[in-house]
Amino acid sequence: MLGCYDFCGYYENTFQWLEARGGHALLTAYWREAISKDSQLHARKLIVSEGFVGMKKYWGVTLQEESPELGFTIRSTERLVRLDIQECPSKGFLLKNGLKQHADYCDHCIGWIGPMMKDAGFVIDHEHNHCGQCWWEFREHADEAVATTPGQLSAPDVRLMEKWPSEKMDRFQRATSSEDKKSA
Repeated sequence: MLGCYDFCGYYENTFQWLEARGGHALLTAYWREAISKDSQLHARKLIVSEGFVGMKKYWGVTLQEESPELGFTIRSTERLVRLDIQECPSKGFLLKNGLKQHADYCDHCIGWIGPMMKDAGFVIDHEHNHCGQCWWEFREHADEAVATTPGQLSAPDVRLMEKWPSEKMDRFQRATSSEDKKSA
């Protein structure tokens, strides 16, 4: 049986294999169909049915199980839910073990979360630095507000950490797909 962290290396290798065999379209289809609509169906049902409340329930439990000692925060207002991941357990495992098969492992998150949020009526502002830190803001599609500024909601804001930003930053604005990437 594979442990949770061992799985990350196989997951990344699968992304590389799929993309090498069928291009980026096959990989994004995998994220959308196999993850967003199948393995994470429980998250999809919760967020589609309960909106912001469902988001806080899902990520509150999931992040506590995956990384209680590594650091994350969940904050919300009546108009958004914000996640700050100070040290991603999944990307952290890959970095610590020198595993790099796929060009952008971090994209799988928005690859499955984006379609789910689109179906639930939400958009995403998100940024990741390829060093295991990222932030997410989820808003209703009709809400035209822009992403908060660093420290606006309260600390800890990953954008105020020493490792932020890094050489390669990927940004998503009002996104619902990994195709919405804006590299910085």
